Amino acid sequence: MLLTGGLKSLLPHVLRRIIRCNRLSISNTSGMAEGYKQANVVILHKSLADDFEKFCHANDGPLPLLYRSQPGDWKCPSLSSDSDIRTDCLQYRKYEHGACTGSLKSLKEYSEQLKDMVTFYLGCSFSFEKAVQKAGIPIRNVEQKCNVSMYKTSVPCYSISMFHCNLVVTMRPIPESKLGAAVLATLELKEAHGAPIHIGDPGLLGIQDLSKPDYGDPVHLHPGDIPVFWACGVTGVEAIINCRTPLAFTHSPGCMFITDQKSDNFRSLGGVPQVHCISQDPLHFSIVSAEAAQKIKTLETLIGIDPGERGIRHLQRQGELLGASLAMSHAGSVLITTGFPTHFSHEPPEENDGPPGALAIAAMLQALEKQVAIVTDQRAIDLNKKIIEEAVQLGILKKPIPLLSYQRESANSALMFLCENGNPERPRFDHLVAIERAGMAADGNYYNARKVNIKHLVDPIDELFLAAQTIPGVTTTGVGDGGNELGMGKVKDAVKKHIKYGDVIACDVEADFTVVAGVSNWGGYAIACALYVLRCCEIHERYLRRAVGFPRAPSQRLWLPALPSVTKEEKLLKTLVQLGVRSGKTASLEMEVDGLPFYSTHSLMIEKLL
Repeated sequence: MLLTGGLKSLLPHVLRRIIRCNRLSISNTSGMAEGYKQANVVILHKSLADDFEKFCHANDGPLPLLYRSQPGDWKCPSLSSDSDIRTDCLQYRKYEHGACTGSLKSLKEYSEQLKDMVTFYLGCSFSFEKAVQKAGIPIRNVEQKCNVSMYKTSVPCYSISMFHCNLVVTMRPIPESKLGAAVLATLELKEAHGAPIHIGDPGLLGIQDLSKPDYGDPVHLHPGDIPVFWACGVTGVEAIINCRTPLAFTHSPGCMFITDQKSDNFRSLGGVPQVHCISQDPLHFSIVSAEAAQKIKTLETLIGIDPGERGIRHLQRQGELLGASLAMSHAGSVLITTGFPTHFSHEPPEENDGPPGALAIAAMLQALEKQVAIVTDQRAIDLNKKIIEEAVQLGILKKPIPLLSYQRESANSALMFLCENGNPERPRFDHLVAIERAGMAADGNYYNARKVNIKHLVDPIDELFLAAQTIPGVTTTGVGDGGNELGMGKVKDAVKKHIKYGDVIACDVEADFTVVAGVSNWGGYAIACALYVLRCCEIHERYLRRAVGFPRAPSQRLWLPALPSVTKEEKLLKTLVQLGVRSGKTASLEMEVDGLPFYSTHSLMIEKLL
């Protein structure tokens, strides 16, 4: 028997010949024929072949189709010069009516049945191992001399006819400092599954225990390693099991067919990926192209000007807009709160900074088919209901948004509000956004910019943000322009040092992401634009859908009309004026926000953001 020593440097046709003679004492082909493509194999009856090919094209992340044979053809001339699929895999599996009924070293005894069967050769992640190693990234399963770990997930593939199953993934531990390099090394290797589909906590894929893979071997993480998951061709095996065909064959997971094709590492122009952490509990990273990230950075710079000369530049932290928008992009359900009753002697006491920005975020979330709700003060429910109704009439919102209020009735009221039956494992919302929402100061009071306590007008919605910190998977964003807004606790030291009355008015409640803008509405507009940029980013969009299903065609992208526009915001501000909602700084019922005229300031900002 041959041992594994020099197998990685042997040419594919030599390895296939050795495998054909059954002379290898190994259990998988990881690391063999370094630099050459390897393939998953599915063999099924010719009557199912067309539908299975459609299933592959519909889920080309896990099932990149390298070659489809003719019925009874045991060769694959475009992949190899002298192969025989009956003998050239280390090991095969036989499936009858969805059950695995045997492991085989050869399929020659089934030659008669194979005359009516079609072989599919599907890309394999073993093909990208050399590219990953060239990037200076360790391959832990090769180091540990074992098969890669493979797991069934809770992510459904796109179904075609009788072919349906959940995605299967491989997991490779990657040092955190090498995550970007790992994504870059695999991004363009589409025939080897391309970039990862998830980085971080396995529970987000429905994987309960990394030490118990469904296929392959457990691979141990080193200190500082992050679990990184790629789509896996064993997804095809799951599809075969679920379709319950009378007879099918596959490779045994990890025992690939080795081709003569080189695993060339192409680079796309302008598509260099970035990796960003969006949650610590559970640990969750997202990916985005450098181009999209730069666009969002530009948005952040645009809204960061300080027309009121309040010193907000001291509160700004780079990258917060990108982090907030990535977290919202991954969220399925978002809760928004706004409302700053700074004009305590007027009715209504609300200012007109906040609601337009909140509705801009909500409109884009609706267009992205996410669940969205607004929570506000009980005394302001009727006002906000009218604002939402007008927003629907004006075409800002596709449909009305559920409007909620929150009151503290017991110690666990916030948990009961945010989670089903108060269970932190079943949150109703994935992300909370506060925009120009009065925030609780260190003394428990709420202050406007003039240091007037307005606590009697504010419901304790801060408690929802504090409770969110204890719920795994729920992240938060605060948008503000003065430091006394909910979520600004993250920059409270800078508020106390640089903002007038900051030592008293600074909000004490933190958000995970703090978006600081010259006017809070601008922060809302920027978030809406950033969400649009992310969804138009192919790298991020593929990561969101886990590389299953089809990307949205440009004609299907209904997100553009959801962006804010000068016309829509002008009409909305007129509506707010008619409802008696005043400018924050001057309390005037004019076409202005925070004392700044709409036509020469806010309209120009909207145009710049777009």
